[in-house]
Amino acid sequence: MDVRRFRADLYELAAKACAEDGPEVRSKVLGIADILVKLYKKNLVKINHSALEPVCARSLVKRGYEVKVEHKLGKALVCDVMGFRGDGPLIVEIETGFIPPEEALKPSAYARSRIASKIARYSRFAGKFALGTTPSYILDVPEFFVKPPRARTLKEAEKIKTLTDIWYNKPRISAEELMQARVHAIFLIDVDRASSEEIDPETYVAMSSSLMDWRRNATRGRFESQE
Repeated sequence: MDVRRFRADLYELAAKACAEDGPEVRSKVLGIADILVKLYKKNLVKINHSALEPVCARSLVKRGYEVKVEHKLGKALVCDVMGFRGDGPLIVEIETGFIPPEEALKPSAYARSRIASKIARYSRFAGKFALGTTPSYILDVPEFFVKPPRARTLKEAEKIKTLTDIWYNKPRISAEELMQARVHAIFLIDVDRASSEEIDPETYVAMSSSLMDWRRNATRGRFESQE
């Protein structure tokens, strides 16, 4: 564990993100970096995930949110970034695309299940729920979650439940929870540039679905040509 390197990297990133901001914003974002350093000393966070949090937090601070990171929501649930403001809390769960070694043969199904589970488990704690990721990773967000609850069907919810039950069953996520869960925004967090951008989920899902369909068709074509 290299605490000195972690601290230096995180402070450099926070300072870069706030280069054009006033002292109040810089102070708050550097304070968030301080919290992450303390958690790193306890081996509770890692740099590849923590690097995204100050950049994301900075954009929320600029919008008037009071921001907390690694905030406890319950006994076993901790959210990555949470903003508090007069119009209600906002949660941003960051997804880097990590696949555990034991799921190496089912990475796509695992990732889709993980994202669906995050939306269902975390969105009920916030007035607005968002997923955060890097521009280099494509979130496989089921279109189900960007529909208004009234436009969904129980059959669609049961299909997603079947997927989440494989990996997230303690406790299991109910179809009723899935029917009410929703993602309101996607944050693209560019660590290289220390900046973030909010995209509406409908636009993101439309763009990502087109690319994923192309990839699936391209892969199918390669396999068929080898037969």
